[in-house]
Amino acid sequence: MALNLSQKQEVVAELAEVAAKAHSLIAAEYAGTTVSQMTAMRKKARESGVFLKVVKNTLASRAVAGTEYECVKDALTGPLLYAFSQEDPGAAGRLIKEFAKGNDKLQAKVVSIGGKLYAGSHVDVLASLPTREQALAMLARVLAEPASMFARAVRAMADQQGGGDVAAQAPTEAPAESA
Repeated sequence: MALNLSQKQEVVAELAEVAAKAHSLIAAEYAGTTVSQMTAMRKKARESGVFLKVVKNTLASRAVAGTEYECVKDALTGPLLYAFSQEDPGAAGRLIKEFAKGNDKLQAKVVSIGGKLYAGSHVDVLASLPTREQALAMLARVLAEPASMFARAVRAMADQQGGGDVAAQAPTEAPAESA
């Protein structure tokens, strides 16, 4: 179905708004993908915070102009599916990688993150990025490690000097009061 001028402007405005806030972009070739596979991918994209859209490359080029994804303009050729990660930088990479396993026709062509253009093979690197929760857990582990190492060192020194047994043999009765 052909779009009229106002519909094209709406699509460009919507994509430009998404691109301005997105963390990463993947453009993938989808020719040969069945309707049921696309429906399943769109459902999974909504659940994982990925904006998924099939638009003409000229409209996508106009939409990314002035954003950090402007670097992909020259690489947009052929029928492409655009996946923008809105919450987690690696979400679009995980989505495309997951669905490419079951469909050899779906192949990442362009990956962009941080204003840089990468080859489609870079989708594996993007997919391996930790989620926000995983990154926070890793940070907490790194921050807690020096304190736990210090506590183990103090405990080892106390055990070597025999001080560890004294703390374990603390009196269980209250001392008698003098009258």
